[in-house]
Amino acid sequence: MSHLLPLSRVAKLVGQPRHTLQEMIRSGTLATFDGMVELDELLRAFPEVRWDDDAEFRRVTEIKDKAFAKRVRERALPDKDVLVARLNELGGDYAAAKALLLHYGNVMIWLDEKIEELEENASAETHHALHTVRAFLLRNLAETPPDAVLAQAVIAQERILKLMSAHVTIQPSGHEFYVDGNDTLLEAALRNGVSLSYGCSNGNCGDCKARVVSGEVKKVHAHDYVLKQAEKDAGVILLCAYAPVNDVVIEANVAEARDIPVQQITAKVKSVEVFNPQMAALHILAPRSQRLRYLGGQSIQVRVNGVSGRYAIASCPCDDRHIEVQIPHRPDDAFAEALFTTLKTNDTVELEGPFGEFVLDEDSPRPVIFLAFGAGFAPIKSLIQHAMSLELAESMDLHWLADEAGHYQDNLCRAWADALDNFNYVPHAHRDDLDAVLADIVLDYPDLHRFDVYAAGTATQLDQARAHFVRHGLPGARWFAGATDTY
Repeated sequence: MSHLLPLSRVAKLVGQPRHTLQEMIRSGTLATFDGMVELDELLRAFPEVRWDDDAEFRRVTEIKDKAFAKRVRERALPDKDVLVARLNELGGDYAAAKALLLHYGNVMIWLDEKIEELEENASAETHHALHTVRAFLLRNLAETPPDAVLAQAVIAQERILKLMSAHVTIQPSGHEFYVDGNDTLLEAALRNGVSLSYGCSNGNCGDCKARVVSGEVKKVHAHDYVLKQAEKDAGVILLCAYAPVNDVVIEANVAEARDIPVQQITAKVKSVEVFNPQMAALHILAPRSQRLRYLGGQSIQVRVNGVSGRYAIASCPCDDRHIEVQIPHRPDDAFAEALFTTLKTNDTVELEGPFGEFVLDEDSPRPVIFLAFGAGFAPIKSLIQHAMSLELAESMDLHWLADEAGHYQDNLCRAWADALDNFNYVPHAHRDDLDAVLADIVLDYPDLHRFDVYAAGTATQLDQARAHFVRHGLPGARWFAGATDTY
């Protein structure tokens, strides 16, 4: 019986992103069967992977987490009831495999007896044929297959993955992610940048209702919201209160920009990070009971001590309660002046938002060019990290055209390029002749019709850039722009 593995789990086993495996499938170097990879094919396609040591996989994961400005989470065990259910399921798998092996053993005994019976009155020719069959069976049963040790290691690794995590597919959007440790379905979705609908996130409002299409889930948190009996019978649960026992398919709404309501949140300053005299970042920590819902690329109004300003969010929706805004030091911006002079850790800030529809087209599989003009890096950073968390794009190129503030997070961009094989970073020094810079950039893409372009800067800069890209073959519908001077 073939051992088939889902593509998402293969990606985890070999430490490669899904887009790399999908490219291998398209090029014919990795064969699949109904979206699954057979064990022998996996061993053939990845002969260099050390299946008995996942240190490299952990290393790459940690690099990615640090590059995303996310904390490197410890491998916490799942909730005890979920762990027991998963162990029971693995025990059932083991018992079924053991019973099947016993059955195969009995079949082989029967075959041997049948061959002996047939040999008694057989002709010399038949006797020779039966002797050949018996010798073939005994020889192959006695031999250890060449990849048996590797196959055993792969299956052991897969079983550990199934014990520690469960795969989730959201319908009808097709989003996929893993639930690790003791996360709920909602927590895991948000960590992976999937914007499921939710309200309080603690079981009071019922906004995170969803239906289990297949698989088994277990309640891990109590909730005050009362589900109707008809909803329970239909498989409806609260995503904030349940964790998956095994791989599950969930029917739930994934929010688009216009679906997310404007929220008002009172939060705390986590830190102020001054990159240079022209640019600083405000790091905000939202309360546990009221996280901000937003998508990469949106903006937010921030208010403190009677002064306020609207700025692009620079963090990823996958960053849990952490929100980052990057703010240029402009003389006519009272909030920026407060940020650079008086704002400090634990100060209270009022947040309102999110605003804007400069967000990812999550249905597009095309390669992406990100174009950041100066402080326009903030929303571009948010979009890039969101795309990384969702593993959306075939490839990503970042062109950062610096202003007086320079490439103030150059090390972060280089870390992305080092950690991800499908990410390319090209910094451009501050120049007065913007048209010349743009002309040089588009010349590097003779096949612009294949790309999506996301650009952030002033309205004037965006108009100039769009003209260059469209003139050189970019379809107008694939130009996505966010003007930083219209907040």
